[in-house]
Amino acid sequence: MTKIHKLTGIFSKPLRDAGPTSKMYSREGIRCQVAGCKGGPLITDDSTGEIICGFCGSILVERLIATDLERTRDPDEFLTKTRTGPGQSLSMYDMGIATIMSNKDAMGKSLSSATKNTFERLKRLDSRSKTSTNRTLRSSLLLLDLLKTKLAIPDSTVENAAYIYRKAMQKKITIGRSAKSLMCASIYAACRQASIPRSIHDISQVTGIGRKEISRDYRKLTEELRLDLDHCNATEFVAKIATEVNISEHIRRESLMMLQKLSDKGLTDGKNPMVMAASTLYLCCVRNGEYKTQTEIARAAGVTAVSVRARYQALKKNLGFVMDNLPHRIDNKTMLN
Repeated sequence: MTKIHKLTGIFSKPLRDAGPTSKMYSREGIRCQVAGCKGGPLITDDSTGEIICGFCGSILVERLIATDLERTRDPDEFLTKTRTGPGQSLSMYDMGIATIMSNKDAMGKSLSSATKNTFERLKRLDSRSKTSTNRTLRSSLLLLDLLKTKLAIPDSTVENAAYIYRKAMQKKITIGRSAKSLMCASIYAACRQASIPRSIHDISQVTGIGRKEISRDYRKLTEELRLDLDHCNATEFVAKIATEVNISEHIRRESLMMLQKLSDKGLTDGKNPMVMAASTLYLCCVRNGEYKTQTEIARAAGVTAVSVRARYQALKKNLGFVMDNLPHRIDNKTMLN
């Protein structure tokens, strides 16, 4: 029979409160075995991990394991609460469920020599059980963590990218392809789904992988996994380019209005959205007398100055309707000269 420890004193009335962190509810399978106890409601004290009889005050269970989630308010508090650890995540190699074999037991005591030898053999078997596929997944997820930091991508998009990559592994799309390139394609697809303005050029610059290789793997992913992706909108890249070139706010707003009018007329269909954003920004800079070269804007957009110049010349042909309802700061004839 389980030992029942009594409190220092027997209560004549049922115990109503055991502290501010107590919870009062009944537990099936736990009964007070004290003679004469009528079996009042059971009280769970979260601060001490004890279950107490509400009638006689006897401690029925000690060191109760809490199964509820711990809430943290800041990173420091998260690090101090090491009992639960981080939650499960697809972006982690083992999804946050690691196999850890220690040389000490749950009470902190050292294991016997025979048990240590057993655990050493288990550690070797665990390390040998990791195949080349697992090692490839580990290196790919390390690259994903690097891209998350370098490109400032939110956690939800990183989780989606890890999900896309794991799906590609299940369908054996990774066979014959570079794992790093496929991970870059996965995170680009996740950014497209979340409407986050990150181009293949940005990912290629961070990882050093060629744009053609990432584009090829991206097309393969969309075809095999049947990803539903919207077309990139040029307005998503205006703020990024304008920030790098230090363009004023009123030119940004005018460029967005211009792109919206071009989109309504169908003149942005089939065009590179990054080139469209760069060319409209350059057009608005010329129109408002803000000196920015085509090379500066093209370098910030990750395209060539020739592409920006060609699209700029095409926009000038449609200047009549584009400039309608836009604030005129410089005469259009002056801009065209």
